[in-house]
Amino acid sequence: MTRESTPNASWMFELDPVQPWAYMDNLFTREECEKIIEIGNQRIPTLATTGIKDVEMSKQLRDSKIAWLYPADDLHWAFLRVASAVDSLNTQFFKFDVYGMVEGFQFTKYEAPSGYYGLHVDRVLNIPPRKLSVSIQLNDSDDFEGGELCLYEGSEPIQPPMNQGKMVLFPSYTLHEVRPVTKGTRYSLVCWITGKPFK
Repeated sequence: MTRESTPNASWMFELDPVQPWAYMDNLFTREECEKIIEIGNQRIPTLATTGIKDVEMSKQLRDSKIAWLYPADDLHWAFLRVASAVDSLNTQFFKFDVYGMVEGFQFTKYEAPSGYYGLHVDRVLNIPPRKLSVSIQLNDSDDFEGGELCLYEGSEPIQPPMNQGKMVLFPSYTLHEVRPVTKGTRYSLVCWITGKPFK
């Protein structure tokens, strides 16, 4: 048997296609973002929780207000837009086996001087597996200071630009945080894309 015909003894590995994050600019127009903010504020945002029963301890990890939004909230068009964008970006950059959104949109309001969400991942025990996390910036970055979304793959954070209407998509197991808003108010729309458990 010649050298050229000798079978390769190594395993035939596939390359990892998963990117740390992806984005889509101008998913929503300024007017559409303002409409979502108006709807979210009408739902009377309440203090966000973390699963920690002690309110003060929970506030040490997260200080923001949220409201849950659904297609029936005159947002059917927004759900369709997000689903289409996620499908496109997932095909290009992640290739996860996913089947959709089952939790609705989380409208989030971070207010100065300390609105933030500390380091965390978006995994929650005993709910449908979250595989991709979506974060959409709803107001202009000139409206506030701080509030950066930071993603961690190493010691240095990845900070996607916060343009109004921009959608950022990343694996839900990624360690991330929203840094404190020090001036003004930051509004965002968050949701999670679910699928079969990783294996």
